Amino acid sequence: MLPQTQPYTGKSPIVGVTDTEFQRLVSRAIEAKGLSYSPYSHFPVGCSILSTDGSYTLGANVENASYGGAICAERTAIVKAVTSGHSKFKALAVSTNSNTCSSPCGICRQVIREFSSPNLSLPIIMLDKDGSEFVLMTIGQLLPLSFGPDDLATS
Repeated sequence: MLPQTQPYTGKSPIVGVTDTEFQRLVSRAIEAKGLSYSPYSHFPVGCSILSTDGSYTLGANVENASYGGAICAERTAIVKAVTSGHSKFKALAVSTNSNTCSSPCGICRQVIREFSSPNLSLPIIMLDKDGSEFVLMTIGQLLPLSFGPDDLATS
């Protein structure tokens, strides 16, 4: 169960993320839902990532008739960001058409975690359908006792 929602006021609750950056992150996550290709689930998801250089990368879920071939919005955004030279993130926002705030799925949490080392403090903003409320958690809170790059050290 997610923590209690907070009302969206436009003020950034994240240290190191300005009000303007937070507002853009939220609005772009909501906008990204419009890019979704979800003819099977009818559950559009949008994601926006704010990189440490100030750039934003959008992603949307892209479904496939062979259900296993689908890709979530969060992974779409991360792949686009990384292949564009951005792998250091300040925050990530997710938006769906659900009345409640939806969290990233398990595989997305693992992929997000890959780019959240070493302290797992990457803020994840989970929005309700119109962005009027959100839940804020870190990837470390969403994926406790996670496995990541640091675990592969062989020394």
